[in-house]
Amino acid sequence: MIHILNDLPSNVVGFRATGEVTEKDFTDIVMPKVKELVDRTDKLNYLLVLDTSLKNFTVGAWMKDALMGIKHLLKWNRAAIVTDVESIRTFTDAFSLFIPGEFKGFEHKDLQKAIDWVSEKTD
Repeated sequence: MIHILNDLPSNVVGFRATGEVTEKDFTDIVMPKVKELVDRTDKLNYLLVLDTSLKNFTVGAWMKDALMGIKHLLKWNRAAIVTDVESIRTFTDAFSLFIPGEFKGFEHKDLQKAIDWVSEKTD
């Protein structure tokens, strides 16, 4: 299931994935929030905290995720994926080579760093 993360900076949309993640999660929760942010800011700063295995994402969820990525391809600004799985963080870091925008993986212990980075907060 996808849960909306509240109390994030206004230029960020964030979600927590737990248990099974379905197409309906993306259709009913993720995509409307992403559209709202892009309509308001003309860019996408996206935070996803993974508290479930990627194996728990249904095929429909993967398809909706891909569709969302393509639909907003030129709006991606920053995306932070928070997970303790090193291979997912490595893949996320490499994604910047293929898609417009910056993508970065963070460990759970660095959630605040992820929020600061994705919101473009600088020291």
